[in-house]
Amino acid sequence: MVQIEGVNKWYGDLHVLQDINLDIRKGEVVVVVGPSGSGKSTLCRCINRLETIQEGTIRIDGVPLPEEGKQLAKLRAEVGMVFQSFNLFAHKSIKDNVTLGPLKVLGKSKSEADDDAMRLLDRVGIGNQADKMPAQLSGGQQQRVAIARALAMHPKVMLFDEPTSALDPEMVNEVLDVITDLAREGMTMVVVTHEMGFARKVGDRVIFMADGAIVEEATPDEFFTNPQSDRAKDFLGKILNH
Repeated sequence: MVQIEGVNKWYGDLHVLQDINLDIRKGEVVVVVGPSGSGKSTLCRCINRLETIQEGTIRIDGVPLPEEGKQLAKLRAEVGMVFQSFNLFAHKSIKDNVTLGPLKVLGKSKSEADDDAMRLLDRVGIGNQADKMPAQLSGGQQQRVAIARALAMHPKVMLFDEPTSALDPEMVNEVLDVITDLAREGMTMVVVTHEMGFARKVGDRVIFMADGAIVEEATPDEFFTNPQSDRAKDFLGKILNH
């Protein structure tokens, strides 16, 4: 579903992605972990071309990412993205946040977009909040709206860039539960996260990044019980012993 081949990216002299090669199969949940500054979020943002790459190719469902224009907008509609900071439109109701993309990009009728939005808001557990404004919702609820908004575009792939790191601890699970349900339903997903329990439970594969490179990839059990590299052992030692 996603093919990343020989991808390199620099910010000036800083080599933030170093020769990244990764294939993500349809229905697979790939969890990307690693220390801050390792390139996890940058990789995520390159998959739907929020960030450009200087070398390499990224394909979604066999189609290379276009440079810009209508083709890019079409392909980007097939890749849902959920950010750390919900990025909802503050002046629009919850339902209007979810219907905006389907109306403007997919050309759906208002009634069809509204029906779809209500179904998705019910699915993430906040259908009763549809007429409220984002500021009236908790962080966890806002993030669930952001997930519903991404799903409204019927994406082939969902990208989650640290979706719980801006949330209070008691709200983290309500968002992870929604992502877990999507995994069970077979959605292809790339999840950048610090939540190791979630990575272990939901991931089909764990990608460990450090200093802009993929250092290890393994099943969650293999990675958490028997990391191969010193870098991964050091990382896990720091976070699992607290």
